Amino acid sequence: MTPDHEPSFRELAILRAVAAGRVEITCSSEPDLFIDGLPCCDQYTAHALARRALVVQARPGSIGQRVPARLTGAGGLAAGIAGEAA
Repeated sequence: MTPDHEPSFRELAILRAVAAGRVEITCSSEPDLFIDGLPCCDQYTAHALARRALVVQARPGSIGQRVPARLTGAGGLAAGIAGEAA
């Protein structure tokens, strides 16, 4: 997040789900998120988190493939769980 952006409850919930290891991300320029195997209901927010580099792929994959998602340091800070960010 930026200093002037307070994360929404939905953004925080997604970031916490990523930290808990419950999220997959598609390998794409506009990645989609899947939480507990289901498509995230708010892909606009999912794309925004990826664009802000708060959520990234945990490992490389082929275009369109789902891989585990992980928080960046900035994502952990935004979620208030910096110690858990990889």
